[in-house]
Amino acid sequence: MAGVHTVLRRARIVWKRARASIRSPDPDYEAKLVDVAAAVAAAQAQPGRIITVYLDEVTVERQPTVVNAYAPLGASEQARAVRSPKSNTVTRIVGALNALTGAVVHRRASKITVAFLVVFYHALCRAYPEAERIYVIQDNWPVHTHPDLRVALEPQETRWPWYRPPNWPTEPSAAAIRRWGELKLPIQIVPLPTDASWCNPIEKLWRKLRQDVTHLHRWADDLKTLRIEIDRFLDQFAPGSLELLRYVGLEVPD
Repeated sequence: MAGVHTVLRRARIVWKRARASIRSPDPDYEAKLVDVAAAVAAAQAQPGRIITVYLDEVTVERQPTVVNAYAPLGASEQARAVRSPKSNTVTRIVGALNALTGAVVHRRASKITVAFLVVFYHALCRAYPEAERIYVIQDNWPVHTHPDLRVALEPQETRWPWYRPPNWPTEPSAAAIRRWGELKLPIQIVPLPTDASWCNPIEKLWRKLRQDVTHLHRWADDLKTLRIEIDRFLDQFAPGSLELLRYVGLEVPD
């Protein structure tokens, strides 16, 4: 074994933990990224008139997440994720990150539904009242393109087919048409490649949320305060943030 160890060391091969990895199975991966880039370029060419955002959802549990934390060297005490005996209630958040300014529009709910997304799109349009078109870059979660949701939007121009579970309707319900059929919100959906979360920069905002708020948090018994802290964290980006643009890896304007 000593000889094997010597050979491996000379070859600079070590024993290390593997990491999870996935490759997008989407055959149109590159073509969809071209469409994403075109949506961002449109906003750059016509600032204010054209808005481009990255949209995603995240789930936050009542219980704090456990991570490494600083502690005195050699001390027996260590940081603790103090948990609650209460049910591990979840809070779901939908957010939209402006690709040019770093501004964030967000809303909370116990469950993300078609109706909730329509409300969120309303809020997004109110945040950009001068916009003639808002490109929403998002993943392929079927709820994002449910027929009842699309009836609230302007006619879609994407060249990509919508993914629909086999038991879902192909047309909007009569109730959705009555409720949202006249809205015609100026939103165009731009789909990301399938199973390619690394293509959505807002995922890094959720990472920052976990790092700054939910890791080892102290509000497991105070759900109201936890949600206030989540809102406070996200609200700081409402006016826009060049620092956030840098953090998530987007181009910072000169």
